[in-house]
Formats: sequence, structure tokens, C-alpha cells
Amino acid sequence: MFNHYKKNKMKKYKSLLMSALLGSLVIFSGCREEFADLNSNPSDVVKAEPSYLFAQAVINFEPSGYTYWFYNAAMTYRWGQMGVPTTGFNSTYTETTATGEQGGQYISVLNYARDLEHLRSTMSKEESAKYANMAACIDVLTAYLGVFDSDMYGDRPFIDACRARYGGTLTPEYDKIETLYTLWLSMLDDAVKTLTTSTNQTFPTNQDVIYKGDASKWAKLANSLRLKIAVRLLAQNKAKALEIASTVANASCGVLDGTSDNFVFNKAKSVTANDGDKVYHWSNGFLQGTAPSQRVINFMIKNKDPRVRFFYQKNQWSSKVVQAFFDAGKDVPKYVLDNVVYTENGGKKTFVQWKGMGEPWVRYYGLPVEMNAQYDSNNADYFDSNRFKLTSTRSYQPFSMFQQEMIIGRIDFTLPTLPGDPVIQDTNDNPWYGMYMSTAEVNLYLAELKLLGANLPQSASTYFNKAIRASVEEYDRLASLNKIPYYGTTYGYDPNEVAIDLKSGEIDAMASNPDYQLTGDKASDLEKVYIQELLHFTLFPCDQFVTVRRSGCPKEGSTLIKWENFGSVVPNNAIPRRFEVGSPSPTDLMYDVLIKAYKSQGFTPGSNQSGTLLNSERVWQDKGAPQFGAGPAL
Repeated sequence: MFNHYKKNKMKKYKSLLMSALLGSLVIFSGCREEFADLNSNPSDVVKAEPSYLFAQAVINFEPSGYTYWFYNAAMTYRWGQMGVPTTGFNSTYTETTATGEQGGQYISVLNYARDLEHLRSTMSKEESAKYANMAACIDVLTAYLGVFDSDMYGDRPFIDACRARYGGTLTPEYDKIETLYTLWLSMLDDAVKTLTTSTNQTFPTNQDVIYKGDASKWAKLANSLRLKIAVRLLAQNKAKALEIASTVANASCGVLDGTSDNFVFNKAKSVTANDGDKVYHWSNGFLQGTAPSQRVINFMIKNKDPRVRFFYQKNQWSSKVVQAFFDAGKDVPKYVLDNVVYTENGGKKTFVQWKGMGEPWVRYYGLPVEMNAQYDSNNADYFDSNRFKLTSTRSYQPFSMFQQEMIIGRIDFTLPTLPGDPVIQDTNDNPWYGMYMSTAEVNLYLAELKLLGANLPQSASTYFNKAIRASVEEYDRLASLNKIPYYGTTYGYDPNEVAIDLKSGEIDAMASNPDYQLTGDKASDLEKVYIQELLHFTLFPCDQFVTVRRSGCPKEGSTLIKWENFGSVVPNNAIPRRFEVGSPSPTDLMYDVLIKAYKSQGFTPGSNQSGTLLNSERVWQDKGAPQFGAGPAL
């Protein structure tokens, strides 16, 4: 929990971030930033070469930077009960802190779209046509970020934004999300047409670190991205959402389908004169106070879901640590001990082997979701840190945390070893690979929309089965690319340690479980699809929370992952469904525009707002969606 001083400091920081965002709306960026060395020579920037503008748009594409993960993610995981405060849930868990990314990520790419648009307007018609594909690709990136940024903040300045340098306004109006969804769908449709029909294009492959200038793959991404908008339209215009799904599924360009199509890339292999965060994402830790939900991890372990190993870190209780606690006469947490086979002779316990599923499965545990679970003596093994201590200076965390090296490439890992043993570390900095959209996400949406009535060529089960298999394969690949702890190695310290790599037959074993199969019962099948979307989005906090918000899952009374109703302590309608919007300063150039935009959306600006207010004053796309825990709307 933040103390009073820290909360005030965070609120001040939030205000500064908002001011920075609004200022960025009117700053020309096409030539102001240093370009990645692998893509351009900084001395050439003044020429505004189209391929350099495209390369810089890609470099600046960032839906989830450090402040997003440090502030926003901690809140959305808790509000959606997919994560738990390490101090447990209490009556104040819905309070907001500063929010990191203030809904303006799209600006950094939209600027380059405007720059390229202007540059092409100065060319002959024939010359301008050579850069149609580049412009279309930037539009795809801009639409992606626009959807992302509007999820938690609602209406955005877009149509008139970033045009001040070219004669536009310094105070762009906020556009309605309904209008923007229509606009972004049109942009994506135009992008697909351009990318599948244009000829004689100038598109150097070395400027495109995503698809190496392959227009067909960009077209698949543009087509697939329309599904992200479709599912967000379900509460407002279901017919339109289903129509979009049919159009996407039947488009000749296809959708993301397999490893080479997935929107996965890293921006650079090494740091030169540029910001290292472009290579490694960043270097600061995050989510130090948020752990996974016990219900989520138990569900994944029960169903032998290998992704639990890629989403979360092993706990620190290896067999050697267990034995050390035995030798010291100290208690081993019951939930750990339940997975241990040991002998006892003369009061001395000896570790023999792991029970049940064995390593690595027995190293993953989440925290209880129940309100005030930390005050229940039965949960002391989770919350009493004194029980984690082997000595006064060495402690071992028995529950898991989120896997940080799936998000950042510049962080050190220290193996949990015993006092007096050598320190074993992985201190290598690895260029970070991010996944932004994939085959699994596409097929989960298609399964959902098919169940809701979309006219699609395949069955919901076909899409669903493809999605869950693809999701495991995608995260196994990301774990390998990002060289996360225990992937491909046991470090040679504990003889009972097992690497976390995907093993032959594991996907089949997972998919054979009833919880991972559709049966033809619409309500049950829809919940299963939403649960898989929530799991797939474990490392996408905003997408995951949007799915919680629009689906009503986790659901109260569920046999899959159950939503905990905190009753009168924190009713479901007192949990925020969006982030706060700050009160603008009267001296702000955008003051009148902001006040008008907030009033139009029914938002009350301010800070320290109640969860009840942030639940009732919803963004447009969330109006009419199920309340938390209510389950899917059929």
C-alpha cells in the first residue's frame, strides 16, 4: 500500500504525465528523434526519407511501457481478480494510484503517419504511390494503439490530432469512440486493399523489423486487427460485430495463421547511440506487490497447462530448500509439503521425491483471493514472511510471482541457493521479444463470435482447439526467445530440478481435459472461451481486464475459475471499470476541449475517486456489458 506521502506524489506524477501527453499532441516528431542505427543514419533525418519515418514509427510503437506495467497493471490484475496483492485483498484494494500510460501511446505513431502523409503530398502522384504500403502499415500500427489507448480512457483526439505543424489546430477535439471504431475499421480495410493490390512499392526490407516488408503478412495483421474492434463492439452493436467477424474470416488475404504470421518482434539486437529500452524494453522491476491468483494457478495446474510455467516464476522452494528447512527443524508451508514424499527417522526428515505431477509443476502456487485472507491463521504460510526465513538474512518465497523476463530483457536472475553455497546468477541482458497479436488471439475471437452467432466457415470447436494449442506454442517460443529462468537449463544445482521447456505430448494432455473442450452447450462453451482469453492475455494486462469487463468472467459460482464476491465490503459495482481522468488546469490550452470531452462521456474528472464512480461512469464500449462476476451475456 502507498502511504499518504507516496499517494500524493503519485497523483502529482499522474498530473505531469497528462500534461506531457497533451503537449505531445501538437509536437512534430517525424524528424526530432534519433533513429535506430540499424535503420538509418541520423545525419539523414533532415531529408525525411519515407522509409526512415516508417522505421521510427515501428521503433516508437509501444503499447505497454514501464510505467504502464508499474502502475496500471497492478490495478487491473487486482480489479479483475487475476492477480492478488501480496498483502492480500482488503477493503481499500480498489483505490487508484497514479496511472502510467495516460491513453496517449498512439500519438507517438500517429505523428509519423501525419509526417508521411505530408511528405507524400509534396511528391508527384507517381512517386507518392510508391510509398502506399508504408503508409498502410503505419495506419495498422496507429489503429492498434488507438484501440489500446481508448480501452481505459474512452474518447480520444484523433482526426484533428498531430496536424498543428501542417496548419492544423493546437486544440484537437476529442472524437467519439463509436466514430473512431468506424474510422479505424475503415483504415484497416483500406490497408488490406492497399497491401494486397499495390505494385511497384519502395519498401526496403531492412527498415521493417516486423515482417521484412512482406505486404501479405501486414495485410493479415490488418485484417485480424478488425476482430479486436469487433469484440469491443458486442455490448453496443452486436450485429456489426458479427458482420465484421464474417468479413474477416472470409477475406481472401487471410488472418494470422502460424509462427511466421504472428505480430512478434524485437526492435534491435544491441544498444548503440539509442535508448536501451528499445532493445531490452526497460530494466526496472515491476509487480513487486502483486502475485498470481491461487484460483488461476490451481486451474492451470489441474489441467496440466504448460503456460503456467511461462506466465509465472517458479517459487523458491526447490528440494534443497525443503531439505534445509527439514534440517533446521523449521516448518515447511503445508501446500509445499503436500507435494513432498519424505521419510522420517528419529525426528529427522529426509526429502525423497516430489509427489503427483512432480517438477516443474509443484513449484507454482498463487495467493488466496478471499477478502482479508491474510488475517486467517490458516493462510499464514502465504502471508507470514517470518515463515519463509531459513536464517535471519535468508528467506525463500513459497508462492509464485509474475514472470518478469517475459516482459523485460535486462534483469538479473539469482537461483535460490542455500547459505554458504556458491551464488548462481544469470546476468545476461537479452534483446526483448514482444508479442502483440497472434494466431491464438485471432482464433479465440473467432470461437467467441461464432458462439454468439457469426456466420463463419469453421465450428467454434475448431477455432477454440486451434487457439489453445497455438497459445501454448506461442508462449513456449517467447520463453525461448526471451531466455527466461529455467528455460533450457536447471543450473546444475538441485538434482530434482527440471527445466520448464514445452515437452512432447503436453499440449495433447492439456487439450484432453473437459475444461479445455467445447461441448455444444452455449453458455458453458462461451465461458470456456472467455477463460482461455483471460489466460492467453495473462501478460497483456489491459486486454485481460477488458475481457474481464466485457465478459463477466471469472463468474460467480463457476466450476472453472470462480469470481469472489466480496459482498458488502467491496460490492461488485464498487470495483473500477476504467482509470480516472484528471482535472485539467484552467491555464491548460486544452482546458475547454477536455471539459467538453469529459462532460460528453459522463465522466467526472478528479483524483482519489471511488470505485463505485469508476464503475458507473463507463467508457462507451463498456456500457451495457455484464457486471463483474455476472458471467457472459448470451
